[in-house]
Parts: sequence; C-alpha cells; structure tokens
Amino acid sequence: MKKLVLSMMCCACICVLYCCQAKKAQPLFAADLSNAEYDRSVWSVDKDGVLSASADKAIWTTKEYENFELTLEFKNDPCTNSGVFIYCSNKNNLTHYSMEVQIADDYCTNPKWETWPPSWWCGAIFGHLAPSQHKVVKKPGEWNKMKITAKGKNVVVVLNGIQIIDMDMNLWTSGTVNPDGSEIPSHLPIPYAELPTKGYIAFQGKHGAATIYFRNMKIKEL
Repeated sequence: MKKLVLSMMCCACICVLYCCQAKKAQPLFAADLSNAEYDRSVWSVDKDGVLSASADKAIWTTKEYENFELTLEFKNDPCTNSGVFIYCSNKNNLTHYSMEVQIADDYCTNPKWETWPPSWWCGAIFGHLAPSQHKVVKKPGEWNKMKITAKGKNVVVVLNGIQIIDMDMNLWTSGTVNPDGSEIPSHLPIPYAELPTKGYIAFQGKHGAATIYFRNMKIKEL
C-alpha cells in the first residue's frame, strides 16, 4: 500500500511539474528573429533586444495562437501610431481578419489627433472599444508595459499595471456599429462575434513619421 501511495504521489508531482513547465512564458520571437516572418529591410533588433521598423510593415509570428497571455514593453516617439494584432487568420488582409490593440502617443499635440474618438486611444481595441482611462500610456521616450490576455471571445488589456479593457467579443454582432452606438471604421467590416479566436500575432511597424520600439515580448499559452 505504501509503495502504491508513493507511486501515486510521484505521478502527481510529475503532472504538476509538467503543467508548470507547459505554462511557462516563452519569448515570442527568437533573439535572431529566426521564427518571425518579416521584411529584413524594414525590421531590425539591436544588441539590447529592442525591435524597431523603418516602414509600415508588420512582423508576424509563424505560429498561430489561441488562449494566451502576451506581455511586452513598448516605447513611443512623439505622435506614434502603432498596434499589436491578435487573432490574425489572414496575413494578406491584416486589418480585416484580426483584432488590433492600439498603441498611440496620447500626448501628441497634432491637431488632427484631438478629433480621434476614444476607441483610438492607447490600449483601445481599435475602432471598437475605448480604454476605461485616457493617458495611461507614458510620455514618448519612456517604456510602457502591456499585457494582453486572450481567452476565446474574452480579451483583457492591462497597461502599466491598470486594466483598461475587458471585452466580450460576442457583443459585437455588427460590422458597422459598436454596442454603444459608435461607428466602426469602414475598413473593419467583420463583426467580432464572428472573428476566429485563433491566429497569428503581428506588430505594426513605423506608421507615419514616428517610430515604435518593442522589447521583452513573451507569450504564455493558457
């Protein structure tokens, strides 16, 4: 009996150890970007592991993810407009077949930015759901921490330690109007209730004149 109990305990310990290892966060991209799909003339990584781009082209994972926790750090230039795309099911049409977590310099003094709707603020689900707070992002030149937790149709965004998004995609049954009555940009026609919840992850490059910087991107599959 003692041997059986010890055997069962050992099996339990092995299972716990295996589960812990399986759920450990891993770097999203290899240090040499060998597991990424990108334009080598646009994206580069420096000796400190900081990823940046010289043009508006995305860098992609080569693996699809479903149910995950993605953590990363980013740094804006003045008037940066970038984003993290999840659930990308079609690389040939990034914006149509994905969800974008917006990255932006909420302190930009460009007059046109003052007309942006709240669903374009940093941390928003772009065009669909505004963050619960404005200017949670730090000013240009400072590093920010973001965590995106995606579990099926539920997406949660934490920026600099503050939860600003908790989305139930099932509520977005229209491709033109959000549940609060605000308009969805015309280039995002697929209702999120119909969007597949498995796909590639992508980072937007230099959009406009402002550079975006990324580092410490890690993913934990849930």
